[in-house]
Amino acid sequence: MTSPTPDKDLLATFDVRMRAAAEPDEPGARVERVGGIVRQLGARPTDWHGVLYSDLDATTADAAIQEQIAYFRTLGADFEWKHYHHDGPADLDTRLSAAGFVADDPETLFVAEITQLSAAGLTVTLPDGVTLRPVTTESDADLVAEAAEAAFGSGGDRARARTLARLADDPETVWTWLAMAGDRPVSAARMLLHPGTGFASLWGGGTAPDWRGRGIYRALVARRMEVAMELGCDYLQVDASDMSRPILERLGFRALSVTTPYEYRF
Repeated sequence: MTSPTPDKDLLATFDVRMRAAAEPDEPGARVERVGGIVRQLGARPTDWHGVLYSDLDATTADAAIQEQIAYFRTLGADFEWKHYHHDGPADLDTRLSAAGFVADDPETLFVAEITQLSAAGLTVTLPDGVTLRPVTTESDADLVAEAAEAAFGSGGDRARARTLARLADDPETVWTWLAMAGDRPVSAARMLLHPGTGFASLWGGGTAPDWRGRGIYRALVARRMEVAMELGCDYLQVDASDMSRPILERLGFRALSVTTPYEYRF
């Protein structure tokens, strides 16, 4: 994956607001800050656990990595180190691999200003036979799981558990939509709000193979943009796969960095 040329000011804003000052993004989770590390601990085994941000250099990185491994080992929790290409030190990714982390597929960090997307005419336009509806009930969680399995071939159980947890603990912040072709869920996408940051982040949006290329992903971005704008957000953020990247670039999102999940399993 080619590294993007970053918009330095926007990237710095993202790092400060969304990473260094991160707040929990799942019900019951907590965020801890220690020794140049910001980490999130989920409330449930199916929740995400990991390092969100690090402020390290060549003299502190190796010790910090070992400290995180030891800490999560005491919890008995596998975890992820969410590494960004611009993080220091420059060889942090090599150090993580040497310590036993395994890199997953990289994604591109995209950010867009909502006013610019709106001014460019981004609106919800769906193919014939497809409708969008918000997720509001427990039975909808099964449809979210079905959509995830159809789009990605896995992840349905985690998507269901996450949706049910949000519905139970904080139903006003679910912000998940289903794209339905009749009674069949062909895509699902969620949005997280990050109060005080000006950002909303977009997740999911994968589409069943036989429905790809018809504008469903774009429509789901547009719907979430509309809601984020109504709620006073300034920016949308996406960690995009190579499949989503061309769509986001056409819409006006800016590529700021590359992020790679480094997984550590006990």
